[in-house]
Amino acid sequence: GTLTAYNTDYTAIEQLLQRNAVPSAYSVLLKGAGGMAKATAAALRDAGFRNVTVIARNEEAGRALAGLYGFAWRADVDPSAAADMIINVTPVGMAGGPDADSLSFPRDAVDAAKVVFDVVALPAETPLIRAARAAGKTVITGAEVATIQALEQFVLYTGIRPSGEQVRAAEDFMRAQ
Repeated sequence: GTLTAYNTDYTAIEQLLQRNAVPSAYSVLLKGAGGMAKATAAALRDAGFRNVTVIARNEEAGRALAGLYGFAWRADVDPSAAADMIINVTPVGMAGGPDADSLSFPRDAVDAAKVVFDVVALPAETPLIRAARAAGKTVITGAEVATIQALEQFVLYTGIRPSGEQVRAAEDFMRAQ
């Protein structure tokens, strides 16, 4: 008689913010307004982030998401915009997509950020992640998100939590493919 739901997107974002010790006082540009953006916005809010701007071309979806969590909204990244952390939750940079070779944020936004987070998992080194690494930024990758999502889904389905060594072996196996 009870319905229980889980969101491993949220769990992954929550764990990665904690693991990377991202200060909640950081300003954030969150690009996207889909399902993953909703989970990311919720995780940011619950972690205490208050200075967040949702960047979304779709005004209705962007404003709704921003309003739900008390964040600001913009249709596009202001060329002069700077934030401590930028997060891409769009398909820009995804392998096989029309924007596979594109940066999801302007180079100036990457240069200004302290932390660059791209939830795109394939490829693990998106154009945004490559640019951030080249600029010496702290990076959080979609491959990390996918690993946590898969782990938490496995635990939910089986009730068994693999060891850290087993998780690392699975990650190494996937990277070799």
